[in-house]
Amino acid sequence: MATVDVTANLESNEARRKREAEHHDRAGLDTELSDVLVDETFTAITAQENQYILGRFGDVRGLTILDFGSGMAEGGIYFAKLGARVVAMDVSEVQLEMAHKLAAHHGVQIETRLVTSDRLPAADGEFDRVYGSGVLHHVPHDTAVPELARVMKPDAVGCFLEPLPYNPLINVYRKIASAVRTPDERPLSMEDIERLGGQFAQVEHREFWLSTLLVFFKFLLWDRVNPNKERYWKKIYTDASSLERLVRPLRRLDDALLDRFPPLGRMCWTTVITLSKPRKR
Repeated sequence: MATVDVTANLESNEARRKREAEHHDRAGLDTELSDVLVDETFTAITAQENQYILGRFGDVRGLTILDFGSGMAEGGIYFAKLGARVVAMDVSEVQLEMAHKLAAHHGVQIETRLVTSDRLPAADGEFDRVYGSGVLHHVPHDTAVPELARVMKPDAVGCFLEPLPYNPLINVYRKIASAVRTPDERPLSMEDIERLGGQFAQVEHREFWLSTLLVFFKFLLWDRVNPNKERYWKKIYTDASSLERLVRPLRRLDDALLDRFPPLGRMCWTTVITLSKPRKR
């Protein structure tokens, strides 16, 4: 029987956390707080994934929500404005400091916790909801996913907005935008999503951004926006009002295509994974 070198895995995960923390610390220092959008990431026409997540979460007033891999906690702050108690958790101390300032700017308070090991700094069954935006494809699933199951209540729901690896045009964009990506990140495959069932009895996913990906090509070919200078996944929110006439009909087209031909979901940019009924260790 093959053996697992636990010490090697711990050292590998620690090195990975350090790389991720350094990358996101730099990103935080390069960001002006006035440029960080909160409400728009849930209300804009381009915020289709987060609007779907709001529907899955339901009324969050009085609930305890974990913003996992929070960065500056735009999502967590929005939930706090809806009446939730929010804990923002990340490996970047710089971004957590900015999250406090951003929350104060929006008139709410959130708690922040720095992740320094494979074990999340949270109690068993602490959270009613877990929100993650672009985080599962940065973390080792063998340690992070069981921890998420541990900290969720039995009736908790977790929603994670993640990129998919299949669309060749998006993969071209990813190669071009190498400067704003970390060396450890890897978009989630459908097999990755299926394996989450080892820790959660119920795993669902819904895909987004099929024909709406024309927005990316507008940025790249028409607007000539350098993807290494400006993150497209942030620009879709900052430019939402000017994109509405393009995005609204494309969203309707995507809904029709994906409802009728679900396998087309593999060609989408993102998926929202909904996890519930955690399996306790």
